[in-house]
Amino acid sequence: MSESQKKQEPTPINHTIFQGFEWNTPSKHWARLEKVLPSLQELGLSTVWIPPACKGANQQGTGYDIYDLYDLGEFDQKGGKATKWGTKEELLSLTKKAKELGVGIMFDAVLNHKAGADHKEKCRVVKVDPDQRDKDVTEPYEIEAWLGFDFPGRGDTYSKMKWHWEHFSGTDYDAGNDETAIYRIVGDNKHWSSSVADENGNADFLMFADVDYAHPEAQEDVLNWGKWVVKELGLSGFRFDAVQHFSQNFTNRFVAMLEEEFGKDKLFLVGEVWDGDGDRLTGWLETMVHKFSLFDAALVNNFSSMSKTEKADLRKVFDGTLTAKAPTKSVTVVQNHDTQLGQTVETPIEGFFKPLAHALILLRVDGYPAIFYGDLFGTKGEHPEPPSCGGQLADIILARTLYAYGEQNDYFNEANCIGWVRRGTWDKPDGCAVVMSNADPGQIRMFVGKEHVGETWTDVLGWSQDNVKIDEEGFGEFNCPGVSMSIYVNEKAEGRNKFGKFDDDIYKGEKLE
Repeated sequence: MSESQKKQEPTPINHTIFQGFEWNTPSKHWARLEKVLPSLQELGLSTVWIPPACKGANQQGTGYDIYDLYDLGEFDQKGGKATKWGTKEELLSLTKKAKELGVGIMFDAVLNHKAGADHKEKCRVVKVDPDQRDKDVTEPYEIEAWLGFDFPGRGDTYSKMKWHWEHFSGTDYDAGNDETAIYRIVGDNKHWSSSVADENGNADFLMFADVDYAHPEAQEDVLNWGKWVVKELGLSGFRFDAVQHFSQNFTNRFVAMLEEEFGKDKLFLVGEVWDGDGDRLTGWLETMVHKFSLFDAALVNNFSSMSKTEKADLRKVFDGTLTAKAPTKSVTVVQNHDTQLGQTVETPIEGFFKPLAHALILLRVDGYPAIFYGDLFGTKGEHPEPPSCGGQLADIILARTLYAYGEQNDYFNEANCIGWVRRGTWDKPDGCAVVMSNADPGQIRMFVGKEHVGETWTDVLGWSQDNVKIDEEGFGEFNCPGVSMSIYVNEKAEGRNKFGKFDDDIYKGEKLE
């Protein structure tokens, strides 16, 4: 190593989020995740996004049907002590193991609503038009609704706050006459939030008992929970569920509290605004006064559309996306629990396209990739799917961890065969060359650097059998099989012996059952 190199800062390792669940993941999941955590860390998955760990409305509730923020599987409520995912002791064991391995834990925060109330309360409401929720369709009248939360199993532990009708802005069920509708609760300072998305006129109401963040007691309890849960679990970040459905003013206050309590940039924060319009995503981010990211829903839509379009123009894959417009605030995904088959925003991507999509989020400069549990391990339920990428997604992730560093040179000249080169850095010099096709086999001449003259580069996936000799000008002729992709690296690059071995390491013969 030269003296100039010694003075340079080491290149940071590429970070990758792992969404550690799918919609149909079986119960007792904390123990399952802890078992596989060392193999995930070895792949380079640096943060695990865990499902909502709070007690749901019943023991099989996923946590999106949130009942008690402060019950992480500790109290005998809603049918038992454990959540669907396990007990608090098992959760703490998982987070302890993650800390030992240097893996972050990102908590799925469900702050929009509450479910599974302990008793009914009377309140005054107006019924609203479900398609235009800022339009009242009745005069105020009284209903009986499930809006009383006493948390009898937990009592006053961690929080003395009890929730009543005045802490909510809306509900969807009148227990007095067994009627389902969307009801806006009326009273002093009661209204839908104005700092939410404008879908259906006003997007404040999503489901269950809708939290009213205009109420100071509701604000303070959730803010206190945020401090408490970070300390309790040693969190590295939050994923905010349905963030466009509750007060963005409160979200800003929540983030400000986290920065004041834990320091700026200490926690990674990403919100779910499932909107395929990249301009609306960037517009939402512009109203956040603190550092915040969003999932790139527009890119997922592009992946889906391209996978169903014969000979789609691959050069346009990032058109209109958050990654193109605000790359440092974009969390890139191929699939998640909401977009998988049978779910609310089902966005199917044809199997042949998934390796291409994963290469586009994992091996390029822009965006912060999040890998879905179902793509790595497969999904269950009524629409089961096998692991994507022919079971070799782990190898694409490993290629990111080892080689996707340095300057990026694009070769986006042909509609159906594109490529790029990552040139490496002073301390991670290997780099990589990626080619992909959604039609016929193709070939791209790409410059990898004169420092690689004479080297032989091969595909770490083994999907191309070509040996590419780097010529004396630093170029190689990189071939791509039809409707496929390849990741070429020097055959003697550091870590080449690790590829193709993670199936045994991860599954351990028990497929995470």
